[in-house]
Amino acid sequence: METAEHPQTNRGRFRWGEPIFFNLTRAAAVLTLLLLAAIILSLVHGSWPAIQKFGGHFLLSGDWNPPKDQFGALIPIYGTLVTSIIALLIAVPVSFGIALFLTELSPPWLRMPLGIAIELLAAIPSIVYGMWGLLYYAPIFSQYAQPILHHTLGQIPIIGALFSGPMMGIGILSASVILAIMIIPFIASVIRDVFAVTPAMLKESAYGLGCTTWEVVWHVVLPYTKVGVIGGIMLGLGRALGETMAVTFLIGNTNFFNGFSLFLPGNSIASALANEFAEAESPLYTAALLELGLILFVITFIVLALSKLLLRHLSR
Repeated sequence: METAEHPQTNRGRFRWGEPIFFNLTRAAAVLTLLLLAAIILSLVHGSWPAIQKFGGHFLLSGDWNPPKDQFGALIPIYGTLVTSIIALLIAVPVSFGIALFLTELSPPWLRMPLGIAIELLAAIPSIVYGMWGLLYYAPIFSQYAQPILHHTLGQIPIIGALFSGPMMGIGILSASVILAIMIIPFIASVIRDVFAVTPAMLKESAYGLGCTTWEVVWHVVLPYTKVGVIGGIMLGLGRALGETMAVTFLIGNTNFFNGFSLFLPGNSIASALANEFAEAESPLYTAALLELGLILFVITFIVLALSKLLLRHLSR
């Protein structure tokens, strides 16, 4: 008798459990969208006085004079984009080399300790990177690295202007290097994981045909894992765009445009918000800072949208 009733009991449980599970998951998804919409609306509402007064000129102006209520976002936008791009240019080749070594070349006894060490780098708080960079990295960078860059790359006619100027150890290039160190663990971990899921049969077949390790990676592993690799790179870029404390310590935090030299101090959107939000006295000052936050949100959204479109194109 108990055996005959057991299937009906299960069917009744499933009949009630399925709609509950569906509605709970749908509520979680809707809640995420509502939170996103609330953030966007609050940023637009808070920055509306600045949007009304400055309009599109806010994006193109380099003026930032709080006593006179004159604000422009050009310098923070420039600093945010330049530091993120330079950090990505440094971090991607290093991360690719780390992932390649861990998956293809590393001896088994070294693979796990090295992988754990890389993941621990991602757990270090950004303020620790900033303090270390300001107290230890910046003096060494100004004394040794910047002179070398000035006497080598600085002598090239076109790009030489990027490596000229005072060698203070803090500036756009210093902040970019610290950003690169911070995003390397994220990118390297993702690339290593996607490299590891490549079927061993594909790689062994390529080795059997006489391919070198580089040929196997370039012609077999990368085509198979290109979607995941680009996803890891976009993850690192998103991390770099929104980084605050480490950049605040090293970028110099100046709102004056003194040239295109990477040695000169600059500013970023995140560091401007961290430094000045507590000091905003006038309503227009607060609105201008909130508009900076809105711009950073839009930049991040555009980067993520473009990465999704690229991943969709590659998956086809």
